[in-house]
Amino acid sequence: MNATGSAVGTPGKLTIPDTGLRAVSVQAVLLALSAAVLPALCHVAGLPVRWILPMHWAVLLAGLIYGWRAGAAIGVLAPSVSFLLSRMPLPHILPAMTIELGTYGLVAGASRQRWRLGGIASTLVAIVAGRAVFVAAALLTGAAAPSLTVYARAALLPGVAAAIAQALLLPLVAAWWVRRETRS
Repeated sequence: MNATGSAVGTPGKLTIPDTGLRAVSVQAVLLALSAAVLPALCHVAGLPVRWILPMHWAVLLAGLIYGWRAGAAIGVLAPSVSFLLSRMPLPHILPAMTIELGTYGLVAGASRQRWRLGGIASTLVAIVAGRAVFVAAALLTGAAAPSLTVYARAALLPGVAAAIAQALLLPLVAAWWVRRETRS
């Protein structure tokens, strides 16, 4: 096994190395997309961010492509960078989103890289873990309404369609990306 948890020399690598100039520069682009560009575009267009979950896409993708370290780093940094650039997410929800997105990247990458789960399973495990951590963090920080059921319904249900789309589309993009990168 190499540093990414993939067998060296095998054609079926699950992730690509998360170090090197090319990998780090692509990760920086994913961070920028997840932190600033995608949420800003949604806000400017008046799109419902709770339904689309714009930051989540690039964070999950980073975990699936580059593994747990890059996924966690991009996930933890994206909300803070977004806040510094646009003042979004709102300060009261920023800690919960930071923990949630860090969990997304960490679990998506670990599920794929270390536990060798399939792309869809890795994405679903990451989404469930991230959303559970988000609700717990929101409750613990006081960002959530006092009722767990009311808050969970308001915070989680709008994003179900996006989560399904992420679980179906992101593994395909990640598999294509890893195949393309490991061929070059």
